[in-house]
Amino acid sequence: MKCLFGYADRYIQKSSWKDMALLKFCLFSMGILIGMQLPEKSKRRAAIIAVLVFIGTYIPLMTKFIGVVTEKEE
Repeated sequence: MKCLFGYADRYIQKSSWKDMALLKFCLFSMGILIGMQLPEKSKRRAAIIAVLVFIGTYIPLMTKFIGVVTEKEE
């Protein structure tokens, strides 16, 4: 598993923001496809989990982004 994380770190270092945007669109599309396959009775629970994951990841990402935007360039 450690090796896999090392590969991911190297991939991110060699990627631009455009590559990360493509990765996010890919994962978003996969999520939609998986969501379409859920039975009707499970969709509410999946939606609640998705909202919690979104909030739990969006806040730290935006906090870091705002920190990068507001820091002074040298």
